[in-house]
Amino acid sequence: MLRFNHLWVFTLSLIFLLSSCIKNDLPYPRIPQAIREIACIGEESPAIIDSVNSTVTLRLLETTDIRNVRFASILTSPDAQCRPNLLEGSYDLSHPLVVTLSLYQDYPWIIKAEQTIERYLTVEGQIGTSTIDDVAHRVIVKVPESANLTKLQLTSIKLGPEGITTMVPDLQPGEINLSEPFTIDVSYHGQTEVWTIFAERTEQLVTTVAADAWSEVAWIYGSGPADGANTFEWRLETDPTWNVVPEADIVKEDGNFHVCLKNLTPLTDYRVRAVSGEEVGNELTFTTQATEQLPDADFNLWHKQGNIWYPYPEGGPDFWDTGNKGASTLGESNVVPSDYVPAGLSGQSAKLQTLFVGVFGIGKLAAGSIYTGRFDKIDGTNGILDFGRPWELRPTRLKGYFDYTTAPINYASTEYAYLKDRPDSCHIYIALTDWSAPYQIRTNPKNRQLFDPNSAEVIGYGELICGETTGGYREFTIDISYRSTSRRPRYIQITAAASKYGDFFTGGTGAVLYVDDFSLDYGY
Repeated sequence: MLRFNHLWVFTLSLIFLLSSCIKNDLPYPRIPQAIREIACIGEESPAIIDSVNSTVTLRLLETTDIRNVRFASILTSPDAQCRPNLLEGSYDLSHPLVVTLSLYQDYPWIIKAEQTIERYLTVEGQIGTSTIDDVAHRVIVKVPESANLTKLQLTSIKLGPEGITTMVPDLQPGEINLSEPFTIDVSYHGQTEVWTIFAERTEQLVTTVAADAWSEVAWIYGSGPADGANTFEWRLETDPTWNVVPEADIVKEDGNFHVCLKNLTPLTDYRVRAVSGEEVGNELTFTTQATEQLPDADFNLWHKQGNIWYPYPEGGPDFWDTGNKGASTLGESNVVPSDYVPAGLSGQSAKLQTLFVGVFGIGKLAAGSIYTGRFDKIDGTNGILDFGRPWELRPTRLKGYFDYTTAPINYASTEYAYLKDRPDSCHIYIALTDWSAPYQIRTNPKNRQLFDPNSAEVIGYGELICGETTGGYREFTIDISYRSTSRRPRYIQITAAASKYGDFFTGGTGAVLYVDDFSLDYGY
């Protein structure tokens, strides 16, 4: 018995000795942590979350104190710790705020805020629109050479957020002396800014400011007397006769004015000039862009590899793609070619189906979708996609045909649980963007990144949403609304989906969308 005890003690000692020599060299796992949702008090629209660059952009109302922002909610990756705790206290977002998400390692995120405060100042008879410099706190108003600077008539002024701004002196519409720079204290949120107002005389009463040429239209901008008869004249470069734009077609904003010239010929040279009464401005020349149609937008060309259908011929080119690679991990392709086409057309269409893919009840909802871009790779049972194809032209409409059969939503994520049992909706949209590269889409909830039509990189956007069964093909037209007439796109993004919230694995099994014969218009 004593011998046994000695042996047992010796064994324990040996185990202890050996264990003390073993080092745990296994590294902690690297699991990138993300901000999934975030909201603050006084935001104008939902935050933009860029999980690729680990940034959040908040868009604030003009009345929100950007130096004293309180957060209303934040949702991060499970188990992540956020430092500082954004739900406690307030934060100065006049400059970027760095926060840290931690799980085994630290992952820095940057939160920044954007805020636009509408500011203006106008005087009677001014030329163009006043220049507002909200950094140097200066206002420059241009007036004719003949103007009496000591007795200008102030017609409007707003230099701070609506309803919470005080000015000393309290300027109101009426006579103002701008023969010398005029200073005014503008106060809001406990801060005071000293603004200076300048008046400048100008000999040039009317100016042709810019000509933004598209394919079949051109946007022309000018400035002139705010109370003048302002319009434009235009002609072909090879034609000596000027055409006058009817004044009813002119859009006016104080002394600035613009027009959309329509029914122009692609790849053609034109000349334009601004006119105000008898005054004629400088001349500008421009050349309209070409027109181009979408490749393979009749959806007639397909090939199949294994159980995966691809919406392009074998070997390419592959302008379009689908989520079939993701759906096929648990089942069959849910985007397939179909012989069902609109009346008068031939060939094939694209059939997009929302299905539950899996075995023995284990799987997930897969919403059929087709898009301009490329399916990059599979992330577990999720997908990573590259959205967008290179495109520099500016179409005005997307046209085509669709036939939709809705179904009750029987699968819903937590954030869309309230949609359960409601009719599903299909979604077709077009976006023109100035992304510097294809935009990566990730459907994995752990690091989700989806397309946001409100993103600053989106120049033009239009969409169609339908939540009813059409009972046959309908022809559709989607007008594209542009944020800027001068910004030139780099990519075009077109997506059609059988379930609008399919990226959130929310939809109704049995919803089916047929699409066919997409095309672009370039005129108005």
